[in-house]
Amino acid sequence: MSGSSSWTSFVKSLASYNGDLASLTAPPFILAPTSLAEYSQYWAEYTELLVAPTQIKTVGEDKEPVELQRMLAVIRWYLATLKSQYTSRASTLGSEKKPLNPFLGELFVGKWVDESDDGHIGETDLAIEQVSHHPPITAYGIENKKNNIVLQGYNRIKASMSATGSLNVRQFGHSILEFKDLNEQYLVTLPHLHLEGLLVAAPFIELEQKSYIQSSAGYYATIEFTGRGYFYGKKNSFKAKVYKSYEDSLKKGKELYTITGQWSGASNIAKGSSSPTSSDPLFVDISKQKAQTLQVKPIEKQHELESRRAWAKVAEGIKTGDMNVIHAEKSKIENAQRELRLKEKEAGTTWQNRWYEQVDYSKLPEDHDAFVKLAKLANLSIKNVPSSTLKGDSKEDGVTDETHWRFNRAKFDKETEVLI
Repeated sequence: MSGSSSWTSFVKSLASYNGDLASLTAPPFILAPTSLAEYSQYWAEYTELLVAPTQIKTVGEDKEPVELQRMLAVIRWYLATLKSQYTSRASTLGSEKKPLNPFLGELFVGKWVDESDDGHIGETDLAIEQVSHHPPITAYGIENKKNNIVLQGYNRIKASMSATGSLNVRQFGHSILEFKDLNEQYLVTLPHLHLEGLLVAAPFIELEQKSYIQSSAGYYATIEFTGRGYFYGKKNSFKAKVYKSYEDSLKKGKELYTITGQWSGASNIAKGSSSPTSSDPLFVDISKQKAQTLQVKPIEKQHELESRRAWAKVAEGIKTGDMNVIHAEKSKIENAQRELRLKEKEAGTTWQNRWYEQVDYSKLPEDHDAFVKLAKLANLSIKNVPSSTLKGDSKEDGVTDETHWRFNRAKFDKETEVLI
């Protein structure tokens, strides 16, 4: 079967598939040689931007509070994470590819060493675990001990085809960024997205709708994504607005700053509600920021549950285009997982997660951790609904589940088998 006919058949299968497309097994020719579990590393690839808020300690020249300056620094970091998460495959592989579906219990660990001249960044550690397979949920924890930063979160995706032939993806989950020495926390919601270019066999990702960032100091930011598609408009466009509080966002003209541009490239910033132009100050040019490579142990030193060891033969088959190897090695992993689930069912047991645990916020006080407080400040739902859902939205209807995944650092510190 030719490449074009294979692609056409695949797109037709998407259109006719009933259920969540995120769980659909993709044909080998559209696979990336990387597990989806690895993608959470993109939250910290730009280590300089991640630690930048901790370096802001004085009032700005125009008497801007340090908390507002830090909010702007967090937005710069967030934009950089988007570039890594949603354009890196198209840049390196020619078009977007489907990552390998992680198996339950899959792990991915690594570290970013300090590459700064003065040592102000410090080492940054990463611990990722696939905590659920149905539905697929990946949880991640990132820690920089030197600057006492902890980033944790999880994400789940739910995909469906649109009438226009694009693949719509709704994300569930969120991230919580803590600067412990500053006693500041930030709640970051996840963008929704769609995959364009399927009909012409050149898929790429565009973000859509809004993400929100809420600071424990009260500052609130909305990031609206307005990419225009494959044949017209400027890709990866966004507009961010920064307010003193969520309440101010409901009032006209209360914007402290407005930022516009491309989340994969350059953006400009202006005070107030007016959109900046290219003559206004540059906010950040993500394309000129340096992403740092994560250091991962050689495969021979990895635990059998670690992503690159578990998927090594499949990844090699994808890189060489050997369909037989891909099918055979994927089947081995999938069959082994089915056997494990069967044994657990027969024994009346369930898989025990390693470093993450579910927290049911319906049974906890509001001050249990920063999540509920920040969500309340931003008028965001704490229910298990698509990320960025506002409180009172119809998406909450009929949903009572308020459980979310949290990193247990103490368990990770006691780990003896899987080491960074």
